[in-house]
Amino acid sequence: MMDYVTLNNGVKMPKLGYGVYQTPPEETERCVLEAIRNGYRSIDTAQAYGNEEGVGNAIVKCGLPREELFITTKIWISNAGYEKAKVSIEESLKKLHTSYIDLLLIHQPFGDYYGSYRAMEEAYKEGKVRAIGVSNFYPDRFLDINHFAEVKPAVNQVETHIFQQQKIAKQYLKKHGAQIMSWGPFAEGKNDYFNTPALKEIGAKYGKSPAQVALRFLLQSDVVVIPKSVHESRMQENFNVFDFQLTAEEMAQLEQLDTGKSLFFSHYDPETVEWFMTLA
Repeated sequence: MMDYVTLNNGVKMPKLGYGVYQTPPEETERCVLEAIRNGYRSIDTAQAYGNEEGVGNAIVKCGLPREELFITTKIWISNAGYEKAKVSIEESLKKLHTSYIDLLLIHQPFGDYYGSYRAMEEAYKEGKVRAIGVSNFYPDRFLDINHFAEVKPAVNQVETHIFQQQKIAKQYLKKHGAQIMSWGPFAEGKNDYFNTPALKEIGAKYGKSPAQVALRFLLQSDVVVIPKSVHESRMQENFNVFDFQLTAEEMAQLEQLDTGKSLFFSHYDPETVEWFMTLA
């Protein structure tokens, strides 16, 4: 059983996908094949992860028709600008062994991302991409690009988990018809995430793990999630979240955990931005 969201251009996207951030290139093919075998149909990668080839090999070897899969990748800062982005889209298509990408995002709002977006709009019109959007765009940057874009962003993928619920961002994304998508739904275990009393307590009631409760909370909050694991048993656990429902009281209890702050980085911090510039 899988839930779907319909993006602003009518494209259907699974609400739960499999992420390969920090998955070593040599392990990616195996991991993605295992994920597909366990029911995942949405796979999230990026140029910066260095493992698009592994995802591509799995797409070819999994035995499923290409249209049953939903593949997301992202244009990195070093490929920003119309010309570079255009070339990088072709490279991603090659590495992914596919004639089209389901969702293409700008990874970070740095460099000439307007030029990148124009290249993406072009690829979209040519049928090389089914939906386009952004990632890590704070509400101010999102509103800017959304206002001037010809093809409105379908998705904004941002840090979203129980401690950073993106309540303000969600409000503006909803208003402008863009879907919020979570990276780091477990905050990479920060804040002793899996020992959060509320997650444990609610999980005990349903016979579910804290991780499953955390994912369920996001899904019921209309957030698309892409949990990552290199262990098959964890993949299965993360996938098994459609057979229970949190009550309004439980949702409210978990909403109280929001700090409204990142557990990772802030684009408003000059040191962080200087660090990103070393990756451009």
